[in-house]
Amino acid sequence: MSMKLAISGKGGTGKTTLAGVLAWVYANEGRKVLAVDADPDANLASALGFPRQMTESLTPLAETKELVEERTGVKPGSIGSLFVLNPRVDDIPDKYCVEHRGVKLLIAGTIKGGGTGCFCPENVLLKSLLRHLLLERDEVVIVDMEAGIEHLGRGTASGVDALIVVVEPGHRSLQTAASIRKLAGDLGINRVLVVGNKIRSPSDRKFILSQVPQREILGFISYSPLILQSDLEDRSPADVDPNVIKEVAEIRDRLENMIRGHQTS
Repeated sequence: MSMKLAISGKGGTGKTTLAGVLAWVYANEGRKVLAVDADPDANLASALGFPRQMTESLTPLAETKELVEERTGVKPGSIGSLFVLNPRVDDIPDKYCVEHRGVKLLIAGTIKGGGTGCFCPENVLLKSLLRHLLLERDEVVIVDMEAGIEHLGRGTASGVDALIVVVEPGHRSLQTAASIRKLAGDLGINRVLVVGNKIRSPSDRKFILSQVPQREILGFISYSPLILQSDLEDRSPADVDPNVIKEVAEIRDRLENMIRGHQTS
């Protein structure tokens, strides 16, 4: 299965940890994996265990002025100018990604929001790229998104096998998840699933289950001082905590079983 996954959640919930370990799990099985960092606070490279020297000189695609101008016909920041609305993007993943331990990483950058020139060449390029990745690439694509899902449009959303929202025990996190679920529904994304992170006790699980229907729960990731330590050491959680690999693998298995069941029903 060529899975196409978008991962979102309130900042600090651990969505990048899930994205990184999930990519590692797939790659470790020999699957082709493309991880896309679409969060303005780009940390996916660290969660994947990329050596810093491989990524420190990379510029997010949305900020690569020469590329934006080449593909759209106008310079970034040009508002009101005529530009190409369907730029060529099929060659971008292989030209601009870096690869480590079987995972290709593409740092996309973020979509500009309303009031900051949302209909601009940078946004057109990013949305065209994401549409290509989700609809045409034959591989596992994991997109680490910000708390919103501005990168996804109606045409793109149809390519997402699942939108995974990472939550932690707490009302603010679950309120953000509810907002994301509504946005996803407006775009026609029907499979919105939840992963509970930073679980310290059975009561943490019980709290999340009291707020989210069990059919939408993919699984839980335990609170781990080792994951915190991996962040301090700029290493992948998968390199320091075998338990997180086990838990994320179980989450992946449940996800694929759900999708298979839907396809065969």
